[in-house]
Amino acid sequence: MKKPFLEQLDHIGIAVSNLTEVIETLRDAFNAEPAFQETLNDQKVHVAGYILGQVAIEYLEPASEDSPIQKFLQKRGNGIHHLAFRVKNLETKLSQLQSKGYRLIDAYPRTGAEGKKIAFLHPGSFNGILIELSEY
Repeated sequence: MKKPFLEQLDHIGIAVSNLTEVIETLRDAFNAEPAFQETLNDQKVHVAGYILGQVAIEYLEPASEDSPIQKFLQKRGNGIHHLAFRVKNLETKLSQLQSKGYRLIDAYPRTGAEGKKIAFLHPGSFNGILIELSEY
């Protein structure tokens, strides 16, 4: 049997229009505090992450009007934005996917939340689902 390409679910990205409200709601309802909060300037997004076992929930708020998250919110409103899977050798995985004809948003890894190397795969190649691959 072949070894699976994906190691595990890393996180679920959820687009939100107001991160402060989300944090306050989760604090009040579940006594939950973000495990991390940061702004990714190159991706134009504010992130608050909650770690649940081995999987995180990342709430994503646009940091500018031209943020990809802002575009998502205008089309769909608050909701699941992407699924992120942990992999080893991210650059090699991207090359393999590209050679098989899959569309990539990122041909090369970039830095994501918590300093992870990340790359997004185009939803057109993955049944309409935006996929992120991440490597620690």
